[in-house]
Amino acid sequence: MWKRVSDWVHRISTGWAALAALVIFLLFTALVLPGQASRAEANTGNGDSPDMSFYYTADDLYQMAEGYGEEGRRAYIRARFTFDLIWPLVYTIFLATGISWLTRQAFAPGSRWQLANLAPILAALFDYLENISTSLVMMRYPISTAVVDVLAPLFTMIKWTLVSGSFLILLISGAAAGWRWVRTRK
Repeated sequence: MWKRVSDWVHRISTGWAALAALVIFLLFTALVLPGQASRAEANTGNGDSPDMSFYYTADDLYQMAEGYGEEGRRAYIRARFTFDLIWPLVYTIFLATGISWLTRQAFAPGSRWQLANLAPILAALFDYLENISTSLVMMRYPISTAVVDVLAPLFTMIKWTLVSGSFLILLISGAAAGWRWVRTRK
């Protein structure tokens, strides 16, 4: 199944598609993210957020929920199911099309590098799992949400590892594609 997903992303990842995804990513980052960050800080009353942390515990998550207050928790949940439905799609499309296009330029068709375009897709999957689990904890607070409260930090760590890894793969693929282009020109 994952190979079929990877192959489909490769098929749709033309140079123009990767360029359009880059433009959308840059516009979203410049125009939408700053406003969303300001609203989140205003609504929750502090800068702590599970989705912006790499590491936190279940106790930390409950402390954040307490600190947000009732209105802050509602705003947090609302943001997860509005803005945070779109943002993972934006970065995933950018990273998946960019990685797909660059790995095609840099590596042989049968290379395992061709499957690297799955990393941002997995990142989005774990981003959504994080959003669901943290929202569930926020919604049920002050009632404990066993298991989910322990899984949320794990989902967050995996998400950030995959997002960071995807950017690293993009850079490596870009460097490899550039190197291959220079070598073929000589």
